[in-house]
Amino acid sequence: MDCLFCKIIDREIPADIVYEDDEVLAFEDINPQAPTHVLLIPKRHIATLNDIADADRALIGRLTQVAADLARERGFAEEGYRVVMNCNEQAGQTVYHIHMHLMGGRRFTWPAG
Repeated sequence: MDCLFCKIIDREIPADIVYEDDEVLAFEDINPQAPTHVLLIPKRHIATLNDIADADRALIGRLTQVAADLARERGFAEEGYRVVMNCNEQAGQTVYHIHMHLMGGRRFTWPAG
C-alpha cells in the first residue's frame, strides 16, 4: 500500500506527533491553516468516510474524543475550534486515509470555502 498516512504510522515518513494510542495518531499538519492545525488519523487504514463500516463507529468516536481533548490541552476549547473531515476529490480529500483536521487559535468564518 502506498498510503502517506500509513507510512507515517509505520514511521517510514517523519511527522511531528502530538498524540498516540493503540487506535489513533495525531500530528501537526505540514501546511497549517490556523495557529493550531493537527491531523488525527486512525491507525487502521480506511480510505474515505464512505468506507466506514458499523464496526468503525467506536473508532470514529475515538477520533472525535481525542480532538476535543487536544483542544482542551491547547487551551482553545472554550473559545472554539473547527473539526473537518473531507470525503473524496470534490470535497478536497487529497490523502485517501480518513483524517480529521483540528484547527484552533483563530476566528473562523462561515460558510467554509
